[in-house]
Amino acid sequence: MIDRRQFLAAGAALPLLGASAGVYAVGIEPNFLLQVKSYALTPANWPANLRLRLAVLTDIHAGEPFMSAARIARICATTNALKPDAVLLLGDFNAGHYFVNRAVASQQIGEALSVLRAPLGCYAVLGNHDWWHGDLLGSPSDGAVAIKRALRQAGIAVLENDAVALRQGGEKFWLAGLGDQLADSQPGRRKGDEIAGIDDLTGALAQVTDDAPIVLMAHEPMIFRSVPDRVALTLCGHTHGGQVNLPLLGPVLGELRFGPDITYGHVQRGPRHLIVSAGLGESVLPVRFMRPPEIVEIVLGAPAAEAAA
Repeated sequence: MIDRRQFLAAGAALPLLGASAGVYAVGIEPNFLLQVKSYALTPANWPANLRLRLAVLTDIHAGEPFMSAARIARICATTNALKPDAVLLLGDFNAGHYFVNRAVASQQIGEALSVLRAPLGCYAVLGNHDWWHGDLLGSPSDGAVAIKRALRQAGIAVLENDAVALRQGGEKFWLAGLGDQLADSQPGRRKGDEIAGIDDLTGALAQVTDDAPIVLMAHEPMIFRSVPDRVALTLCGHTHGGQVNLPLLGPVLGELRFGPDITYGHVQRGPRHLIVSAGLGESVLPVRFMRPPEIVEIVLGAPAAEAAA
């Protein structure tokens, strides 16, 4: 039992607690926290001698003051310290909300990303915000021309319904990149509920000429429901892991929007694996709560202990 004084004190503390949570969600977690989320897995039929360490960056959503070019460069330095065999970028380089006071141009994004280093190279797909508008939300779209050019000038290969063969330790694997599934579906411009993209999963996988394992890069995770068992691992962003992860309830809004099976983390369906990253930036609002920005590190073909090595 609590007395009247204790009850009133608790009531008075609630607004302060709410304000503190708001300051944390807007000012601290999105801007000053960065975690490395590590996964280790061995998909079915994965070659016994193929050990592969991947670093995944997604949903950068560049724009000052929250995601400056300098901050992107610092994230890249942390990524390089993981010593990945390949770096994979999963789209949405452009700003994702209106709370931006200065654009970070595509060229600046490319220059910041140009410091990424990996022996097998750096690869990217584009996201919906890269197609829907320019550097800032609401600015005219250039059809993703500037960001593609900036990435390529930075030495990052842009895969759009493409597949490339790579080798690690004498073993071959395929890296496929999917065109964006929402590229032609900007809200307010599409007709009714029509969802249109430039994705061609069949065309991308048709470029695979043997039975070596496939890693698929796609911005939105909705495609996972259509991915064939032939693909060992699908990597996605877009959902921001729900962006707001409520105590006890989890990422309620994200799960309502995308579905609980593809909002965040590692999902397995038969022989197929999916990893959805929470990404780095924000969309709609510059808010994160219990879902900090993250670099994803994946070790394929190794026990869990090796992921932290």
